[in-house]
Amino acid sequence: MATNARMAPRISCVIFDIDGTLSRTNELIFASFNHVAQKYLHRTFQPAEIVAMFGPPEEGALEPIFGSEKLPLIMDELCDFYSVHHHAMARLHDGIEEVLRFLKSKNVRLAVFTGKGKRTTDITLGVLGIAGYFDLIVSGNDVIRHKPDPEGILKVIGAFDLRPQEVLMVGDSLGDIKASRGAGVNMAAVLWDSYDSERVRNAGAEYVFHEVAELLAWLRTHIN
Repeated sequence: MATNARMAPRISCVIFDIDGTLSRTNELIFASFNHVAQKYLHRTFQPAEIVAMFGPPEEGALEPIFGSEKLPLIMDELCDFYSVHHHAMARLHDGIEEVLRFLKSKNVRLAVFTGKGKRTTDITLGVLGIAGYFDLIVSGNDVIRHKPDPEGILKVIGAFDLRPQEVLMVGDSLGDIKASRGAGVNMAAVLWDSYDSERVRNAGAEYVFHEVAELLAWLRTHIN
């Protein structure tokens, strides 16, 4: 684990990203996108091309490619594929549920801030059985300005009437780090499934964790 010199104050709320942080869902995301691309465009996209579209929820990535008229049909097909194949192609990262249980046992507020749309967010949290841990879920459909804008983090802060210093953001992307800076909260960058681990590692997050167990150990020493 790497940290800067600043010590975290009392942590009253932890906000988690989903993909690459809570769950291993990259393969499923790429396959779902390429399912509709192959069916309607007769082509597929490389993972890097799909990652480049991330930021807004799925609708924002799909509309420029398929058009607004077809968007409802495309979304239905993508979400159906995503749901049907979730058990086979995605899973919770080992140790994550132990992290969530520990935080709940300490009465820490738990929230999600993800770029995923509401439909795929609900599918993933539901299939993985962790939706009940979270006091607030902010999806990409719940904000006007998407990551790296801090709007989603600020929604959590406002909902729970917190000070930014009480909040820890946990995520695996540069967008998460930039959003945390914009909101004035501490950032735990996690590298166990990051698309861009080298740049994330060197982006100046307050804390950097390479394994889930490392994050849990740190939380145990910083939350009484």
